Parts: sequence; structure tokens; C-alpha cells
Amino acid sequence: MAKTGLGGLGLVVVPLLANVFGSKSSTGILLILLIMADFFGVYYYHRHAELKKIIQLMPSALVGIAMGVYIGDKISDLHFQILLGIIIASGAFMTFVKIDVKRNKRLSMLVGFLGGFITMVGNAAGPIMSIYFLSMGFEKNKFIGTAAWFFLFVNLIKVPFHIIFWKTINLEVFMFDIILFPLILIGALIGVWVVKKIPERPVSYTHLRAHETPEHRVWRGRGEKKKGGGGGGGGG
Repeated sequence: MAKTGLGGLGLVVVPLLANVFGSKSSTGILLILLIMADFFGVYYYHRHAELKKIIQLMPSALVGIAMGVYIGDKISDLHFQILLGIIIASGAFMTFVKIDVKRNKRLSMLVGFLGGFITMVGNAAGPIMSIYFLSMGFEKNKFIGTAAWFFLFVNLIKVPFHIIFWKTINLEVFMFDIILFPLILIGALIGVWVVKKIPERPVSYTHLRAHETPEHRVWRGRGEKKKGGGGGGGGG
């Protein structure tokens, strides 16, 4: 579902797998699953991608991936766990960020770098990339298609680093993920079905709210109540 429409749901899986398999080991397990899902996203939305924007992001994303590989290889498992926790928390708070990058190439480079680094270390670049693509004003299918192609490219690039340097992907991990493939298929089909039901305008709202934690929903609800109450009884 995360790769065929409801992007924020992927952020929920990261801490769950980290808790079961360990922070660093879980990144390899999740990466193979994400690539399987990426292929579904590309299959359904490949015609709608903005490839020029992906090409613009790739150089800085590659630098971010390389930095993630180096740092992840040097730090201890405990520090990796802390770093992963910071990334997940930061990703959740990014739902409150609004940026305009249409005319800011430097900011685009920064987003590409952060996206590459975060996806390498935590497979959790969904929030920052969603904010970026939404700020470009993409319509629903172009938004999903561009994100699908971007993550397919970067995730395939990450595989050799996981195998050679981090040693988090091997035949055993691959076979384990193959067993889970039916769940990926079901989730992808559900995601496509849900997106078809979403009107063009609310798609950005749906993607960003899918990244929220329960605490964020409470805070947002309080803010909306204040706005409603401050209008002379409006919204009652």
C-alpha cells in the first residue's frame, strides 16, 4: 500500500522490523520488500513520472547514500539504533513542514542528499520526499509515479552496499522476503484501489496524514479546535 498510494504507511513498518530483527539487520530485510513493492508502483504509475525531476535529484541522493553507507558501517549497533530512532521521529515531524522548491535548486540538492542518506540508514525517506514532490504541485498519479521511480532507483543502488559492506542481505534474507511476497501483492492492490477512490485534491492531505503519529493527530486536532473557536463560534 505504501508504494502504490498510501506512502506514509511504510514509516510504520520500520520500527516494527527494527524491534524484531535489530535496527541494522532489519534494514536489509525491509529493503528487499520495498523493492518488490517499488516494482508494483512503477508498473501501475510508470507513465506519470516526472523523470527530469528524478534525474535532478539523483546526484545528491547518491552522495547521501554513500554517506549513509560510511556512517552506518562505522557506528555501533546501539548508535545505529539511536540514529534510526531520530530519523523516524524526524520523519513524523516533517508532516508539519511546508516548503517551496520549484525555483530553489540548492534546496532540491539538500532534499536529494537527505533523501539518499535517510533511505540508506533507515529506509524511511518517505516523508521528506513526499513533502518535496507535493511542493512541486504534481497531480495525484504523477506524484505517485515520480516517487515510485525515484525509490526504485535508489533502492536498487543500495542493494550492493547492503550485501558487501553491511552484510544485511544474503540468501536467507532473500528467501524470507520471498515468503512475504503475497502480502506485498495484496497491499499493492489495495493501495491502487484506494488511490482510485481518492479525489485529486485530497491526495496530498492523505499522504501527509499517513505519516502522522497518534500524538501529532491530537496536537493537530487541538489546533483546529482553536481555529474554529476563534472565529466567533464558527465551525460549531
